[in-house]
Amino acid sequence: MPDVNRLPAILVASGAVSRTGASADTPDQKEHLQPMPTKLRTRQASRPDQVQSADEQARLITKVARMYHERGLRQSEIADLLHVSQPRVSRLLKRAVELGIVHISVVAPRGVHSALEEQVEQKYALREVVVADTGEGEANEAQMAVLGAAAAVYLQTTLTGGDRIGISSWSSTLLATVEAFHPGPTAVADQVVQLLGGVGLLSAQAHATRLTGGLAHLTGATPVYLPAPGLVASASTRDALVNDPNIASVLSMMKELTLVLVGIGSLDPSPLLRESGNSILEPDQDELRQHDAVGDVCLRFFDADGLPVASSLADRVIGISETDLKSVPRRVGVAGGTRKLSAIRAALRGGWVNVLITDQWIAQHLVDAD
Repeated sequence: MPDVNRLPAILVASGAVSRTGASADTPDQKEHLQPMPTKLRTRQASRPDQVQSADEQARLITKVARMYHERGLRQSEIADLLHVSQPRVSRLLKRAVELGIVHISVVAPRGVHSALEEQVEQKYALREVVVADTGEGEANEAQMAVLGAAAAVYLQTTLTGGDRIGISSWSSTLLATVEAFHPGPTAVADQVVQLLGGVGLLSAQAHATRLTGGLAHLTGATPVYLPAPGLVASASTRDALVNDPNIASVLSMMKELTLVLVGIGSLDPSPLLRESGNSILEPDQDELRQHDAVGDVCLRFFDADGLPVASSLADRVIGISETDLKSVPRRVGVAGGTRKLSAIRAALRGGWVNVLITDQWIAQHLVDAD
């Protein structure tokens, strides 16, 4: 065995091993230095100074964690104070969580339902869910205002520029969304396209115009109106109208949309749709019931599983098609109220929307549903 007194000293710090004392050696002496024998290395590794090094590491992790989480210092400030690199501070903070020195918990403030939103997202494979605290019961004007405000905040947060937005007509909740929207200093969209024919009784037609034109104005986009009724009397009338160049050009734009903003309707038409002159007549409702329809998006009706309903009404609608709608990357549905539970659940199952903005009651029942 080599003479232990001639071996270089071993320093253990943060898992790194270095040798000292070699600077005084002559070149000849360096040539005679032999690697430390394995048995000796094993005995050296179990010395008390290695335990001390582990304790020192724990002390440093704790110190860094307290400086960051309790004193509010930035990582760069901690690095300067302790004379270590900022990446090492970051690693020590991560290690503090792994060792249980730091416990992180998120406490949602009143009216924020993050856990419930995540449950709905996971169950229905949605991109995002926003739950508004509107209270239980059928949607009234006050509840629609809360839903509209939640939808407006979502849009203001996620619209960053360049979007081509489609918006449905005849939705009170979407009208509340537009009214709650606060414009920014720059344009956040290129176009706002009307998804469903907006021509109807003059007393209600202004609502459809306000939806498209209002959102376009607020987002700095160009409004594109669909100059036709949403529902006509016959398939032949519909065919004649969609071949009109003015209407055909708008319908072609719907293939290029990046986001749609739609309501989710139940089989019974909303008051706004009923007032517009575009509501479903009783014979059509009877046919839809025979096909087990439960709801619609842009007058495209579907059953409880979200599958499209084959009815004569589908051939009389002037607006975005099912294929074009489901091809839009971000499909935002804004709907709430107990009356719409079946329609909303079916719309999620069928992939008609992949972002949902709704109330707490609906969200909880979506989670609890089989």
